[in-house]
Amino acid sequence: MNTKTTVIPQQALQQQLDLCAQIHSLWHSRGTPPLAYVETYGCQQNEADSERIRGLLCECGYAMTDSAEGADVVVMNTCAIREHAEQRVFGNLGALTHTKRRHQGQKIFLCGCMAGQAHVSDRIKNSYHHVDGVFSTHHLWQFPEILYRVLTTGKRVFYVEDEAGSIAEGLPQLRDNTLKAWVSIMYGCNNFCTYCIVPYVRGRERSRKPEDILKECENLIRSGCKEITLLGQNVNSYGKDLNSSIDFADLLQRIAQIPGDFLIRFMTSHPRDASRKLFDTMAANPKIAKQLHLPFQSGSSRVLKAMNRHYDRETYLEKVRYAKSVMPDLVLTSDVIVGFPGETEEEFEETLSLISQVRYDALFTFIFSPRKGTPAAAMEDPTPKEEKNRRFDQLCALQNTISEQIHSAYVGKTLRCLADGQDKDMLTARTEGGRLVRFAGSEDLIGKYLSLTITGSTTWSLTGQLEEKD
Repeated sequence: MNTKTTVIPQQALQQQLDLCAQIHSLWHSRGTPPLAYVETYGCQQNEADSERIRGLLCECGYAMTDSAEGADVVVMNTCAIREHAEQRVFGNLGALTHTKRRHQGQKIFLCGCMAGQAHVSDRIKNSYHHVDGVFSTHHLWQFPEILYRVLTTGKRVFYVEDEAGSIAEGLPQLRDNTLKAWVSIMYGCNNFCTYCIVPYVRGRERSRKPEDILKECENLIRSGCKEITLLGQNVNSYGKDLNSSIDFADLLQRIAQIPGDFLIRFMTSHPRDASRKLFDTMAANPKIAKQLHLPFQSGSSRVLKAMNRHYDRETYLEKVRYAKSVMPDLVLTSDVIVGFPGETEEEFEETLSLISQVRYDALFTFIFSPRKGTPAAAMEDPTPKEEKNRRFDQLCALQNTISEQIHSAYVGKTLRCLADGQDKDMLTARTEGGRLVRFAGSEDLIGKYLSLTITGSTTWSLTGQLEEKD
């Protein structure tokens, strides 16, 4: 595995932008306004990558459309975390044979984490001949070059070489939302959890320079952005690869000092690197949301060791205790895997007891999904699927009860929320802790911070009423 990070020079990036201009001219000469469709699977990092892909397509003269039907370019930005996600991508990719048959000039590309796996790119090459190009996350910055080659030669291209990854500053972005923004602060992962494919497809950890992150955040806030979510596979290890003393807590502090009325969120935090300094920084800054996603994955110390998580049950619980002591209103969410190879009934009960002890606001729950190329995929796994499903249902039932209880305690409270959209005939808003609130109001309220009195609750959301001003 290549472990040397590449910082893409500005001259190389300018060459890509020059190719964008050439593609733009190519379409202009044909007198046909081209359309592009980008479909995103997976995590927020993929969403952020898709914003860059859309930005590059706009530089090439494409207008965005919300369907593959009739699009001149289709890009599928994929996720490799779970088998179900991969099979869904292959199914949808196969269906594109019909859109291409109806629009024979259509060019189809597959990118993202799936594209970084050799068995996937080989399958595309051999069995999905209607796909024109495949490129891994490391080659996203070269998309104009990839697109130009396909358009001008008619040949298929594959940019899937093994690389540690790169940092490319200054790529254009087309964001879906002007109120909220994803800001990637680092890429890749060094933890190599035994079940996870991410380090193999996104490379080693590499941090952006703090000045580049601050500049991006300043521009967003100036443009009216109200919420910035900092992204990384493990944001808590930010800065370890930089020649400076800045860490993630320092970065949060610097962003919080930018003038303006906004909130900072972040994900994902690895418990291994979650420090008291981070929690103290969150507690001391009103611009940092009191919301923490801290995946525990299992309540069993033995299973955690088998997962290569670098912490045990008690270490995790101690971090949670401290975080809640300095932030009593902390909204805490997590990830948990049910049915890791070799997990016993007693170890599953340890997971349930941890959930009962911590009382998460919400959980993202998964049944173990073996990923080809990871150590866990080769581990003995004697637990039947039916038993894993039973455990999963039991865990979900426990968490749903806790979530419903926590949400019911909001009723009667008045909270500051950001109105961020519509859901049928209601407006939607988010609390500082990220809880969804539905309320009645006019569209002109979207984009404003409001005081909402919570009038009702469910397992998943809240309802509220707008406070009348005197």
